[in-house]
Amino acid sequence: MNISRKEKIIHHVILVILAVLFILPLMWMILASVDTSPIQTLRIPEEVTLGNYASILQNPQILRSFGIGIIISGGQSIIVVVISVIAAYPLSRYRASYKKSFLYSILFLTSLPMTAVIVPVFQMFLMLRFQDNIWAVMFFLIGTSLPYAIWMMKNFMDSVPKELEESAWVDGASVGTGLRKVVAPLMVPGMFTVLIFTYTGSWGNFFVPFILLSSQSNMPASVTIFQFFGNYGLIDYGRLAAFSVLYTTPVVILYYIAQQYMSAGFSFGGATKG
Repeated sequence: MNISRKEKIIHHVILVILAVLFILPLMWMILASVDTSPIQTLRIPEEVTLGNYASILQNPQILRSFGIGIIISGGQSIIVVVISVIAAYPLSRYRASYKKSFLYSILFLTSLPMTAVIVPVFQMFLMLRFQDNIWAVMFFLIGTSLPYAIWMMKNFMDSVPKELEESAWVDGASVGTGLRKVVAPLMVPGMFTVLIFTYTGSWGNFFVPFILLSSQSNMPASVTIFQFFGNYGLIDYGRLAAFSVLYTTPVVILYYIAQQYMSAGFSFGGATKG
């Protein structure tokens, strides 16, 4: 179908507007982080400094918050990937009467807003004395991430031909061996997709750790950023911008490593021939 010149211009204008909306805040963040006297508006720094970064990197509490955030998000995403692969396997490979209802239950759980469940969860944490426990928060986040992760992983696993496993079974491999040595290697794109989706969601989660963690020393970086907003509307823009740049670094690195696997897709065209 031919696209008229007018439609092409409209498409390009929309893309340019969207690009500007994303680029301008990013430019402000980078420029303000090296400005000696940053303000709310975007401007070229009159004097460049790395003092904002130095104050962030020399603060033990902020570095600790980054470490806690990496532990929570990294541990959550890895465990979610492992469990979702194991849980998705019977949903993808076996015919069961409960499969349809189970999948609908998973879909329902993914739609529950966190604000609807955080009050009973907080009460449960108090009852079990899990409040201000980093590991308990991580396992709670694992539970909230699993429904959507299982749903995604099941769809990825459906794309892996079952004939590959059957060939391994003929050679004497067990179901577990087939999953580990045949299905899992072919599921790497799906695993990385779920991994980065879970990690980014956890890394930017402010609400859950803010409610379930009470001591400042246990707060992850997603909550520590709140300290740059002072009383009466006063904001330390320079340190806030420097913190934000450093805060985005782990996600950018993870995405850079994973993007080649995420975009690779599945190619089994010749795997089942012959």
